Amino acid sequence: MGIVVPDLANSFFSQAISGIESIAEKEGYHTIISQTKDSYHKEIEVINHMANRYVDGLIITMSSETTEYTHLQQMHKSGLPIVFFDRIVDEINTYKVVCNNFESCYKATTQLIENGKRNIAFLANAPQLSITKERIGGYKTAMTDRLISSRDELIKFCPSGGSDFEEVELAIKQLMALDERPDAIFVAGDRLSMACLRAVKNLGIKSDELSIIGFSNVDIIDLLETPISHIRQRAFEMGQISMTMLLKIIEAKYPITDFETKVIDADIFWVEHLSV
Repeated sequence: MGIVVPDLANSFFSQAISGIESIAEKEGYHTIISQTKDSYHKEIEVINHMANRYVDGLIITMSSETTEYTHLQQMHKSGLPIVFFDRIVDEINTYKVVCNNFESCYKATTQLIENGKRNIAFLANAPQLSITKERIGGYKTAMTDRLISSRDELIKFCPSGGSDFEEVELAIKQLMALDERPDAIFVAGDRLSMACLRAVKNLGIKSDELSIIGFSNVDIIDLLETPISHIRQRAFEMGQISMTMLLKIIEAKYPITDFETKVIDADIFWVEHLSV
C-alpha cells in the first residue's frame, strides 16, 4: 500500500499513518510511505514511483501546492484504487475521510465570541485546499450568525502551512498592526499552530492580549509555555478508516460506484479562561 502525506514530522500525519499501518499489518499488507514536503512536483514524482512499484492501492492527502489533479485522475482511470483523507479532491469519485472541519471551526469560533472576543483573526493554509475552505466556512458562518462581520483584513493565508516561519511571523505582525487589532486568533493547521506560537512569543505578545486556538495533534501541547486552546483531530481513527476503505475497493468482487465521504468528529480543548 502506498501512503503519501505532505510532512512526516507533522503529528497529525504520523498518527494517521500509525492507524493505516495497524489495519494493513493485520490484513497482511506492507506499506510504502512518502512525503511531498507540500510540493506539487514532488507529489507527482512519488505517486508515479509508487505506481511503477505496483502498489495495490494508494492513500493520499494533497500537498498545499497542488491546484490541478490530472496525475491522480489518470491513475484513478487506470484502475489504481485511491482513498483520500484530510485534504481531499472533490473531482475524483472515490472514498474519502475527513475531519468535521466546518462544524469544529463553527463551534470554536462561537465559543470565542461567547467569551467576549469580537476581532477574531483567522490564519489559514493554502486557500485552494479543501480543509481551508471548510474551516474558513465554519469561522465565517459563526461570525455571521452572531452578527459580527468577518473582515477580510483579519484573514491571512500562509501557503507554506507553517514550514516558512517568516511567512507566519509577517502575517502575525500585519494582524497586530491593524487599527482594530485582533483579540483572538484561530489557526487552521497543525504545523501552522506551532509556528504561530513561536511568532507570538518572538513578538512579545502576551496571552492576555491575544487568545489563540489552533488545530494541533502535538502530544505535549499542554506543556507549552504559551497557553493555547486546540482542536485535536482523531488522526489514528481516520487512518484506520482510510485503510479499511481502501481494502474494500481492492477486495471488491465487482467495481464499486457508490462511494462515501466519512466525516470524523474532532475534540476541542480549551485553556481555563476560555472554557465553557
